[in-house]
Amino acid sequence: MQLCVALDLPTKQENLDLIHKIKEYPIWLKVGLRSYIRDGEEFLKDIKKINPDFKIFLDLKLYDIPNTMADAAESIMGLGVDMFNVHASAGKRAMQEVMERLKKYENRPIVLAVTALTSFSDDEFSEVYSASIAIKADQFAKDAYESGLDGVVCSAYESLSIKKITSSEFMTLTPGIRPFGEDAGDQQRVADVAYAKSADVDFIVVGRPIYKSDNPALVVAKILQTL
Repeated sequence: MQLCVALDLPTKQENLDLIHKIKEYPIWLKVGLRSYIRDGEEFLKDIKKINPDFKIFLDLKLYDIPNTMADAAESIMGLGVDMFNVHASAGKRAMQEVMERLKKYENRPIVLAVTALTSFSDDEFSEVYSASIAIKADQFAKDAYESGLDGVVCSAYESLSIKKITSSEFMTLTPGIRPFGEDAGDQQRVADVAYAKSADVDFIVVGRPIYKSDNPALVVAKILQTL
């Protein structure tokens, strides 16, 4: 299991300051929608300047018509990131088109599909998708697996079920991890590191417990030790 630190701070400089504090650790960094819209490709280059060995997860959750998603995926190839994601609810044809477009590249990034956002409660999710999270997350994961993606974004509570119906090699990345039982904030389906480990999760994403700490490096070190 690998640690991915969410760069969700209000300014580029605050994110860079955080990166400098944790630059010695073998971790992934997640660049989300706000950071990328605000700071763009230059921010990705700045990360690599601090530590070229950092792995970058570009968390944009692509969701559009199939051709537009494939165009966007191909554009992402030029950014030098190591992982990005799409929405599984865009459908199998869209996911297949993304993967087909990336076939010509030797070293493509890991591609994940978002199943159910971890901010959803089951009732809220059902209002949108007319099914429970457990049922729909499995279905979305199966669609992503059959479309040739590398894994899915899900909560830790869906990880084992998803691997059972797909493959033990099919990756799961779980956002909203509160490593040692911290406050859930705006997340609904959170888990700690111990539960994520028991659920065979491949990547955990941790944000606030790290960047709101007075000593982010210490928190990162403790998480890695636990892993």
